Amino acid sequence: MQELPVNNISFTTFTLNGYHDLKEWRPILTIPYLFMFLLSTTSNSFLIVLIIIFQRALHSPMFVLIGLVAAVDLFWPIFFVPHMLLNLLFDWNQISLSGCLIQLFCIYIVGTFQSTVLLWMSLDRYFAICKPLSYHKYMQMPNFLKYIIVPVIRNVILITTVVSLAGKLHYCMKNEIEHCFCEHMAVVQLACGDISINNIIGLLTTFLVPTTDFVLITVSYVIIFSSVIKSGKSHTKAVTTCVTHIIIISVSLIFILMAFLSYRVRNIFSPDIHTFLSTMYILFPSCFNPIIYGLRIKEIREQFLKFINHGKILPRKV
Repeated sequence: MQELPVNNISFTTFTLNGYHDLKEWRPILTIPYLFMFLLSTTSNSFLIVLIIIFQRALHSPMFVLIGLVAAVDLFWPIFFVPHMLLNLLFDWNQISLSGCLIQLFCIYIVGTFQSTVLLWMSLDRYFAICKPLSYHKYMQMPNFLKYIIVPVIRNVILITTVVSLAGKLHYCMKNEIEHCFCEHMAVVQLACGDISINNIIGLLTTFLVPTTDFVLITVSYVIIFSSVIKSGKSHTKAVTTCVTHIIIISVSLIFILMAFLSYRVRNIFSPDIHTFLSTMYILFPSCFNPIIYGLRIKEIREQFLKFINHGKILPRKV
């Protein structure tokens, strides 16, 4: 670790020290992380190819949104896993301040986009079940853009603010980040000045993006299930899709909240636990979202079975 005697000089290079306490056992971690990265890459790539390229019958709004979730899950780990694997294997653990801020921005903007896509999916199910006669009207691209443009602008403004404020800090305390990638709290804790505004904006972003989206998603699904119960009609397929979305949302939210709270309860969680939870809230959903969709959604499951049986993806008859 480097030390500087002058507080007005800031570090421009950092060392990523994730899983430092494991010492000589660190390289072994490349096995599970590489496996999860390959599983995420192959499963999400297959799902995107299946939905976007080969299966025109799956070009309905719901499946396009599932394709967007798969795209998020495909690119999200790419921003940190390759560098982390090189770090664990060869101690390639240096990163510049600008590279750190770019990585932070990419990870957070993709993460907030995932939350927003899940919100769009709940809107899609709401219109499909509660307003079926007007579904195509609401889900036409010009109308649907009205619902998505505000959350996207919100995400960009908040994440840009978080990263910009982090970039203005002076990092003269030390240059070791107790993490495998640049996470907001792990980075700003190295600053030698007042970081209260960074903490406030970070909390505000957490409240306005994943928390607000989760509340809206919960409200929409409560309305959906109430409508199904009151109507007395069978909406088995639609409800199955809703349950699938709820599973995806719950798994993602659990890991995000655990990673978030681990920085607020420092005496309980070690730095290695922080690192593990932060990597898992990205990697775990990225690996298992396509598997859950493949198992629970009939159209995707059928096409996957055709691929296994025939060795190719067959076009679905419309």
